Amino acid sequence: MGSTAADIIVIGGGAAGLMAATGAAETFTRKGKDGKVIVLEKMGRPGRKIMITGKGRCNFTNLKAWNEFSAHIHPKPNFLKPSFYNLTSEKMISFLEDHGFEAVVERGDRVFPASHLASDVVDALVRAAEKAGAGLICGKEVRDIAVQADNAGFRIICSDESEYTCSKLIICTGGLSYPKTGSTGDGYGWARQMGHSVRQLFPSLTAIVPRGYKDIPASAQITSKGHIDRGTPLSEIGNMLCGNQLKNVELSIMIDGNTVQSEFGDLDFTDGGIEGPIGFKVSRKCVNAIINGSKVSAVLDLKPAVELEDLNVRISTLWNEVSKDRRNANKLYKDRFKIMLTKLLPMSLIPAFIKTNPNADHKTLAKTLKNWKMDIEGYVGYERCVITAGGVSLEEITPKTLESRLVPGLFFAGEVLDLDADTGGYNLQTAFSTGYLAGISAAK
Repeated sequence: MGSTAADIIVIGGGAAGLMAATGAAETFTRKGKDGKVIVLEKMGRPGRKIMITGKGRCNFTNLKAWNEFSAHIHPKPNFLKPSFYNLTSEKMISFLEDHGFEAVVERGDRVFPASHLASDVVDALVRAAEKAGAGLICGKEVRDIAVQADNAGFRIICSDESEYTCSKLIICTGGLSYPKTGSTGDGYGWARQMGHSVRQLFPSLTAIVPRGYKDIPASAQITSKGHIDRGTPLSEIGNMLCGNQLKNVELSIMIDGNTVQSEFGDLDFTDGGIEGPIGFKVSRKCVNAIINGSKVSAVLDLKPAVELEDLNVRISTLWNEVSKDRRNANKLYKDRFKIMLTKLLPMSLIPAFIKTNPNADHKTLAKTLKNWKMDIEGYVGYERCVITAGGVSLEEITPKTLESRLVPGLFFAGEVLDLDADTGGYNLQTAFSTGYLAGISAAK
């Protein structure tokens, strides 16, 4: 089988890869060059992971200005700055709108397709790449990459034994999260093979699991450094908590006894553990700490808007009302206590709250409501995490071009880099911006 030659090959047809291909092909056209750009995507169709983001609605960017946007980028936000300013959130929206797309802005400056269909984002990205002149080949799995002698380009061997050669190569293979979408970490291996360092990889934006939430047998479904399979059955407490959605609460994370992060907002108890916007926000530090052997605890403040003293007064008043109610005259203390809790908590949360705080009474309730502590024993892994933290070392990449400092003509973009972000559209925008800059740089 013969070899197919291209000027630029992009491996990976996700958010970063499609934007890299578009940026490269557009740059060739602007410069009047007849350059050939090919995207090799191993899945049957491109943008598989995009399709599941935002529960299928696809929160594809966030309109916060850089000074606020960058606060949500880890671990080195300034590395992203050249990419972001080259393709800002506003520019990304305009880009998609130029290709038959309509966007809407929702709470928190989050941007979604007006149709609420992630497929519309993918379709617009594909149209843009094809219009620019890039070729997209799906079902083409790359098996190996070799650097040609004297850095004269790259030889790419695919699983079907087909071969490709190129002078510039852009790796946009994503991370390890949601492997069913094609994110299986291939890029990390190729990066190492070509001399690059890969920073510690771990799941981020994932469920964290309180101790006792899952019915873990002695044989241990904790497979490695705190990873708990999402399919592990819920315990009695887990079943009590699962399905509860808490609004306007505060979640604080303690690592080895020190509070390291506090977030205010909404939290969900799911079949995985603690999730939702603020659950995801704290998960990065939780997972990293667990992997590194630290003790992690989560502390819930169910009444963050009320000071402890004021809450004590309110509870005292409620208790007097419940106690004086003739209907409760013959009721046991625990029953009167439950009645009072119905005035303070969602009904669905009360059984779990009582079960996990067996010593709570009306005198200590205020403190317990503002300090509901749960030790965290693990986390859900790559099978259901949103993003992979860690990746190709940023010290080995030039931020203004995204070209490797070690291998001329080699570029990296998207999740394969040691860049990740909070939930809210930041991760996809990072992929779009880095992909586009890598494509433009490779075509210059």
